[in-house]
Amino acid sequence: MHNFTGQPRPVPREPTVQPSPSTAQPSPESRQLRRVALSGLLGTTVEFYDFLVYGTLAALVFGELFFPRADPAVGTVAAFGTFAAGYLARPLGGILFGHFGDRLGRKSMMLLTMVLMGSASFLIGLLPTYDTIGVWAPVLLVTLRVVQGIAIGGEWGGAMLMVVEHAEHAQGSRRGLWSSFTQLGAPLGSVLSAGVVTLVAALPDEEFRSWGWRVPFLLSIVLLGVGLFVRLKVAESPLFAQARREPVDRPPIVEVLRRPKPVLLAACVGIGAFTAQSLLTSFMISYAVDEGYTRPQVLTAVTVASCVALVVLPAASALSDRVGRRPVVLAGAVASAALSFPVLALVDSGSPGLLILALVLGHGVAQSTMYGPLGALLTEMFGTRVRYTGASLGYQGATLIGAGFSPLIAGSLLATFGGGSTPVSLLLCAGAAITAVTVWRLRETHTDALDTPAAAPALEGTPR
Repeated sequence: MHNFTGQPRPVPREPTVQPSPSTAQPSPESRQLRRVALSGLLGTTVEFYDFLVYGTLAALVFGELFFPRADPAVGTVAAFGTFAAGYLARPLGGILFGHFGDRLGRKSMMLLTMVLMGSASFLIGLLPTYDTIGVWAPVLLVTLRVVQGIAIGGEWGGAMLMVVEHAEHAQGSRRGLWSSFTQLGAPLGSVLSAGVVTLVAALPDEEFRSWGWRVPFLLSIVLLGVGLFVRLKVAESPLFAQARREPVDRPPIVEVLRRPKPVLLAACVGIGAFTAQSLLTSFMISYAVDEGYTRPQVLTAVTVASCVALVVLPAASALSDRVGRRPVVLAGAVASAALSFPVLALVDSGSPGLLILALVLGHGVAQSTMYGPLGALLTEMFGTRVRYTGASLGYQGATLIGAGFSPLIAGSLLATFGGGSTPVSLLLCAGAAITAVTVWRLRETHTDALDTPAAAPALEGTPR
């Protein structure tokens, strides 16, 4: 079987036999892998903290601060419109940083994306509102949101590739588990963002609206400093260092889009995870508050679910090293589809305890099972010289469709049809179904070697 450049498919990697921890000292490669994993965790935590703080505050207060002349329903949709603007910019960031990451290296792009994200978030915390500068307030807000989107569009690819390619070099049979450190940035960023917003949301309403909402954004500058300190100490990917010696005729984006099917499949396989993540975190805050819950109750439920995800996500990733990426992601998609209506029924019950249970089942368990192996799966679908571009495009395409537009669609449907959780359940179920159908068509990749400069292996003809 050949890949779409006509070269042989990567030879399956033999299982790596690790020496006993009691008798062997960690190799330099293993020590570097741990450092890279920590940098991936911290970096994506900072990025997702910044990105999710915006989503949470868009649901709570941005409508009235930046779009005050609209009625409440339209104001919420407008605020989520700027939320979608960030997601629209993510594929652009994937292309931009993917190109330079595949040409110049992973490390430099990781540093640049972190600086962009932290700076944009800090400036959002300093923005005047509509009452102060009029229409320039929403214009500047959307502009900084786009900068956030471009930054996070390039961040994930660089961080994930650094971890997975170092893991391939040091402990190839466990790259799923190691990739979960980068994936943990999403729930950990959610925990941090929800925790900080919970504290400031407990302020009296007048203080929260005047200055309290700014605090989570201003704190991002501290996280930025910590993340940069760690990232400056990591080494470049050894697979990239080897592959960059090969001659390259075309830009990575051209090479990838010559045969776009792997990118389309990569995007579709991630839609379910991002639809569930968006609807059961940022959108759920607005929805549940409208249903009569208090802000602290909803934020507590999101925090508990994210804490559960911190356990489920690495467990699902480690399991994918043993049984394969496909069965684990498929199990998460089936669970998410099956829970789509029960989860919203629990939310509609009005019970804070059942709200926590709903988000734990839908977000903490089902969504995390889909999301955990996704990083390793997407990196295995592309060769080293185009991996940053290809994996980033697939991942950010999934976020654009699954996370960028689902809150906007759900909010519009609720405003149009006067409430009811059915549209939200249908969106959850549809996203999970797309992931399930796509992953069923993929070839299993968890035993493939990554040390090829070529493009992705073909993903058709999976033996059943």
